[in-house]
Amino acid sequence: MSHFLIVEARFYDHLNDMLIAGAKAALEAAGHTHEVITVPGALEIPGTIGMADQSRKYDGYVAIGVVIRGETYHFEIVAGESARGIMALTMDALPIGNGILTTENEAQALERADPAQKDKGGEAAKAAIAMLDLAVKFGDDA
Repeated sequence: MSHFLIVEARFYDHLNDMLIAGAKAALEAAGHTHEVITVPGALEIPGTIGMADQSRKYDGYVAIGVVIRGETYHFEIVAGESARGIMALTMDALPIGNGILTTENEAQALERADPAQKDKGGEAAKAAIAMLDLAVKFGDDA
């Protein structure tokens, strides 16, 4: 049994609730425990995972959030930089599942967040589990 940290950027409560439900269900179905922490926005997720990893309390991480395109360039910055930050951490062998949705509109986000539809929260948790399994296989002490 491993212990995961779900890091959520809460902005769209109803969508985040669905993503977290999917992530929790996937982790629990695989026999793992979890905690949830909320950060101000998607840009803060990678830094929070980096800080949490220094505590050595967690075996893996699930990033959860929703970024919906608006009328400004801000969408590209948040979507791209949060993904880049998570990718940098994975290159340091941290087991992370990226469940940050980047969509054109709320309808797309709803379809992806809903555990009864695309269940991207559950998929992100399963990706984190798979990455932890690989870390163990390759001898990391995660």
